[in-house]
Amino acid sequence: MFRNVSLLIVTIAMFATSLWAQDPADRQVFFGEQHMHTQNSFDGFTVAPHQTWEDAFRYGMGEPITLASNGVTIQRRTPYDFVAITDHSEYYGVLKQLTDPDDPLSQSEFAKGFTAGIIGGDTEAAAKYVSGLIGTLLTNNPMPEYITSDLLTGNWAKFIKTADEFYKPGEFTTLYAYEWTSIPNGQNMHRNVFFRETPATVPFSSFDSQNPEDLWTYLEVQRNAGIQTFAVPHNSNVSDGWMFSPNKFHGGPIDERYAKRRQLNEPLFEIAQTKGQSDAHPVLSPNDEFAEFEIFSNMINVGLPSAVKYGFYRQALADGMKYEQQLGYNPFKHGLVGGADFHSGDQGNEEWGFEGAHGTVDDTPEKRLNDAPSPSGEPNPVVSSAATAAVWADENTREGIFDAMARRETYGTSGTLIRLRYFAGWDFSAADLASDDWASEGYSRGVPMGQDLPAMPAGAAGPTIMVKAMKDPESGNLDRIQIIKVWSDARTLQPKEQIFDVALSDGRTVADDGSVEPVGNTVDVSAATYTNDIGDPELSAVWTDPEFDATVPTAYYVRVLEIPTPRWSTYDAARNNLPLPTIVPATLQERAWSSPIWYTPAK
Repeated sequence: MFRNVSLLIVTIAMFATSLWAQDPADRQVFFGEQHMHTQNSFDGFTVAPHQTWEDAFRYGMGEPITLASNGVTIQRRTPYDFVAITDHSEYYGVLKQLTDPDDPLSQSEFAKGFTAGIIGGDTEAAAKYVSGLIGTLLTNNPMPEYITSDLLTGNWAKFIKTADEFYKPGEFTTLYAYEWTSIPNGQNMHRNVFFRETPATVPFSSFDSQNPEDLWTYLEVQRNAGIQTFAVPHNSNVSDGWMFSPNKFHGGPIDERYAKRRQLNEPLFEIAQTKGQSDAHPVLSPNDEFAEFEIFSNMINVGLPSAVKYGFYRQALADGMKYEQQLGYNPFKHGLVGGADFHSGDQGNEEWGFEGAHGTVDDTPEKRLNDAPSPSGEPNPVVSSAATAAVWADENTREGIFDAMARRETYGTSGTLIRLRYFAGWDFSAADLASDDWASEGYSRGVPMGQDLPAMPAGAAGPTIMVKAMKDPESGNLDRIQIIKVWSDARTLQPKEQIFDVALSDGRTVADDGSVEPVGNTVDVSAATYTNDIGDPELSAVWTDPEFDATVPTAYYVRVLEIPTPRWSTYDAARNNLPLPTIVPATLQERAWSSPIWYTPAK
């Protein structure tokens, strides 16, 4: 629409493949990991120095692995379909070389002191050296001998080789990816960088630049060389308001060029991970009864509160449409995925199997349930289990997963494997939803999650959404499906939102005042058990916006809630006969957040 036409053409050309010939209704949902770390991350090595790329891939495939920090053997109940290991490009793979006596790097004074602390068990020395390493990122002042091009390209090539060894097209996909870790003064500006079928020769590091715009230049250079790539911004809740700031990194307001480049280079956003969720905050969404969910308040490693304003996705969703009206492009046009950000070589999305996220920091129940602050500044029980990425793809291959992510046909969950699919159009009916060909109708007469509604036809009342959700077989029944409508006030341009309960379990209905009776709670906290006597295994709905204004840009996304189930901390306490932590709820309602569908008025 207006200048977006050229951007759309570029995007389609960039990601065009033979998949266009396939019937999109045959796409399947695949679950996986888009954000995790091993010993090859500088901080992963300091807390879990023996968890390898091989461990991470085997665990994702459903094989048992043993955690080196505590000797516990873990195994997933439900294998993942794909895994991206996103080790930090800063000091990529180098720290394990410092502790290898056969490696020349181990002979430096820093390496000897570091080894004595990390491997030798000198906790005081370990704290000193780890703090020093983290400080080089906070101040962007690296140790030059450990960031040479040869070290980075060599270790990156070893990862590519390992990823190729574990890649089983059609069964298990290992994605080429890494993390760019810009963290000035503790403000999280991190991005994961993904490649399609061909990786870049060398990753881009925040030691090269902390400015996201310079990362975009790197991505654009790669694409000009025929290497398809994009970036996924991390959890904005600990960015101190910088992830969705109205200003650019080096100052000055967002302009047309910035908006265009961000939209092109960053199709997705990480809605949740172990450091909490970034969907909504009670301060910004006071009328959302479910906004108080897995709140993580402090910036990483500095222990200071992160600003709420410009730190959450829902506000950015509204702001992005405002910028599109002003500049021609939406810088915050992100679809959604979830992730772990675990540094223990595993993806701990299953609440009942949580064994910590950060190696020796939380590798025992006593450590995990301790209310004392962790290195991030939060008490340990505040840390969440891992979130999950879900993609609707033509096939479980690198190309299939990448292309689905690029077109934003994705959603994120708090870790549960809820099946969620929805479409928006102008004339869907209950008969369409009930049809065996409902997905074909959705694609032919509307658009799937992550896309833009076509122009509004004459006589249409408003956008109509068809949505279906099915429970995770290993988790709780479904409580409800909600549609979250977001827009900017036409006069003040302030973010606005409204939440509609469109499908409710157990025959419940929405009261005249808009309230809904809670689904109930079957959790036995002392035993960490629950029953599926409440809720429904499947929910669906056809819904038309009753207050649609065709002159206002609007976005719609779906939130699906499960019934209450035990939080990981409750499982941990019951399993080990320990007191429940008092700073987090004993139960939680797992959930899924879909990528939005956008409506833009015709010019």
